[in-house]
Amino acid sequence: MDITIRRAAPDEYAALGEITAQAYLGDGLLDFGESDGYLGELRDVAKRAAAAEVLVAVEVEDGRALGGVTFVPAGGPMADIARAGEAEIRMLAVAPEARGRGTGEALVRACVERARAVDGCVGIVLSTQRAMHAAHRIYERLGFVRTPERDWAPLPDLADLTLITYELTL
Repeated sequence: MDITIRRAAPDEYAALGEITAQAYLGDGLLDFGESDGYLGELRDVAKRAAAAEVLVAVEVEDGRALGGVTFVPAGGPMADIARAGEAEIRMLAVAPEARGRGTGEALVRACVERARAVDGCVGIVLSTQRAMHAAHRIYERLGFVRTPERDWAPLPDLADLTLITYELTL
């Protein structure tokens, strides 16, 4: 499959938001399913694009969106765990028909390339759910290492939702 990774255009935001929402729903990653408050955040690509760089993977042949990721440069407002000198990856999602074909890895590689281009950026970090095993394999294959000391709970009332973290030193 030939894909291109580039900044998402406004006319792609709705499709990319739906890919992201459906990936999280389909993988059972939202505790409250369709009524989960985070679903709106996943769909709101315009909000992410206003505060960070949203990348889209598109199929070369027909321009169809296959997945996306949010890249937060060092110090960006969308960062959850990044420290000074670190970029962050958020909301990686790939459409079911594009999984297992290198789309997710291409998106992560694009983020790593962008982080290397940011002056003073020495690392890239991310948070992930324990159940996201395919994503973990991508991160580890690309040299990311687990950082259990940075694991965190975004919703203190849901102790079972502890996000695990990874980092890559550039």
